[in-house]
Amino acid sequence: MRNATQRFALRHALRYALTFGLVALVLGCGVLLGIGVQTASSESVPTARESPAASGKLVYVVPVRQTVESGLYSFLERAFADAERSRAAAIVLDIDTLGGRLDSAEEIGKLVRGSPIPTAAFVRGRAVSAGSYIALNAGTIVMEPGSTIGAAAVVDGSGNEIDKAKIVSHWSGEMKAAAELRGRNPAIAEGMVDKSVVVDMPQIGRKVGPGEIVTLTAEEAVKVGYAEKTAATLDETIAYMGLDGATVIHVEPTFAEKLARFLVHPATMTVLLIVGIAGVAIELLVPGFGLPGVLGIAGFALYFFGHYVAGFAGIEHIALFVGGIVLLALELFVPSFGILGMLGIAAILAGVVLAAFDTKNALLSLGVSVVLSAIVVVIVARQFKSRGVWNKFILRDALLTEEGYVSHESKDHLYGALGMAITPLRPAGTVEIWDEKVDVVTEGEFIEANSMVKVIKIEGGRIVVKQAE
Repeated sequence: MRNATQRFALRHALRYALTFGLVALVLGCGVLLGIGVQTASSESVPTARESPAASGKLVYVVPVRQTVESGLYSFLERAFADAERSRAAAIVLDIDTLGGRLDSAEEIGKLVRGSPIPTAAFVRGRAVSAGSYIALNAGTIVMEPGSTIGAAAVVDGSGNEIDKAKIVSHWSGEMKAAAELRGRNPAIAEGMVDKSVVVDMPQIGRKVGPGEIVTLTAEEAVKVGYAEKTAATLDETIAYMGLDGATVIHVEPTFAEKLARFLVHPATMTVLLIVGIAGVAIELLVPGFGLPGVLGIAGFALYFFGHYVAGFAGIEHIALFVGGIVLLALELFVPSFGILGMLGIAAILAGVVLAAFDTKNALLSLGVSVVLSAIVVVIVARQFKSRGVWNKFILRDALLTEEGYVSHESKDHLYGALGMAITPLRPAGTVEIWDEKVDVVTEGEFIEANSMVKVIKIEGGRIVVKQAE
């Protein structure tokens, strides 16, 4: 039995090691694939050297036509860096967005403000919420007729307006600072966020009172100084900037960036973590399926692949995660009283959190993932409890007498028999029954030697007697 248990423990340890090894291998392959895809995709982006301009000037047009989130920041960072390397004369942000994450918008604002290349915002449709903040950070704003800018009230993920004074004050301060930086009226930017303020705009004959949020049309924005011009086309915008005839380079997200943008979305990354944690846990606790393990490994691989391509995760974060897996595997072979296991778990969690764009949101996603994964694992373990690893350590076979298994010779035939006490019974002793010496006990009374006794009870190998009357 001991050898069988040892063999099972060895097989189970090997299964753990194999699973952890596969996780490390797939993550490594994911990184290499990410590097390859990122490199191949970047090579397809036109540069100044590939498209020389007759005037010798380049204008980079970068679209901001989707939800503002961390993936957009990564794309813009790459586009700005490429424009700087190519010594572009200007960057035009082609904006049409309903907004998105404020933390991502703030990072994009810093990127725009810190760029040594003059940047203009061409509002083609809507620059709402976080989109208006990005536009305000540009040195020049040109708006398409019929477009709008403003309505930057803070809302949650469900679209419900947030009225916490601290959050509103912070965001309105950011908007005012961006407006002041470019010489625009900060009160209007504040009114785009805080509906408790009163904004007077005599240039357009409007006064926005309490309970309203400022939104400006293209014509209104020009009159109040929030846009320099209205233009029907991108070419008109470039001509207004004095760059008519320059080579226009339209920067588009690469395939890798589009994939990464999807993978680093908070909802997607939470799902990937749930799949990763639950899949690996189910495979280890309820072995034999294979599919949960594959899905779990794929979940972690896609998580790190997306964050690596997006530029948030580095090799060091992935190495930290893989190191945590190695420590967990060592815990199976090297007794450490749980120290290696705890260090492994800490390294895995740190790798996941540090690889994300925002630590706070990463911790939130990880917490939700752990709770939901635990629920999934418990449900699966209950449904397939007969296949759980714990069953291997529990002896469930019963050796029944009816099936011919006995642990001692039956003494049932002695029930009711009379015998002679060979030794004193205090209360145990020996009696002779039918020329057979038998070890017996009394119910507690003392019986002297050479006394007649009677068998009154047989409990397995235990024979109980009392003094015969």
